[in-house]
Amino acid sequence: MTDADHAWMLRAIDLSRGCPPSDTAYSVGAVVVGADGTELAHGFSREGGDPKAHAEEAALAKLPPGDPRLAGAVLYSTLEPCSQRASRPVPCARLVLAAGIPRVVIAWREPPLLVADCVGVELLARAGVTVVELPDLAEAARQVNAHLLG
Repeated sequence: MTDADHAWMLRAIDLSRGCPPSDTAYSVGAVVVGADGTELAHGFSREGGDPKAHAEEAALAKLPPGDPRLAGAVLYSTLEPCSQRASRPVPCARLVLAAGIPRVVIAWREPPLLVADCVGVELLARAGVTVVELPDLAEAARQVNAHLLG
C-alpha cells in the first residue's frame, strides 16, 4: 500500500457520500486510476438515477471496452466488489476481471447484511488480481453506510 492508495481511496470515499440514499443497497465510490497516476473514470452507487447501478460498474461503463489503459490500471472501491447480485446479470468482480484490471484496492469487505457470503476478493485473487485492503480507512467507508448497519 502506498500514499497514493490512501489518497485515491479518500477520493472514492468522497464519491460514496454523493450516493442517493437507499435502505437496500450500500453507498460505494469507485475510481479507476491509470498506470501514470491519472484518473481514468469514477463512479458511485445509483449514479445517474439508476437505482441498481454499482460504483465499479458505473466507473467501468465510462471507459471503452478493451481500453488498453486498463491493463495497467488500479480500481479503488470503498467496498469489496460484489460476487453475486440480483439486479444485473454480471457482478462487479466479474466486470473487473473482464476489464483486465490487475490491481484492486478496497477499504472494507462486504459484511453479510445484503448478501450472505460475498467472495469478490477471493474471485479476484484466484484470477491473479492483486487485492489490497486498507483497514485504516474501513471505518470511514462504513460511516457512509451507517443507515444500513444500525
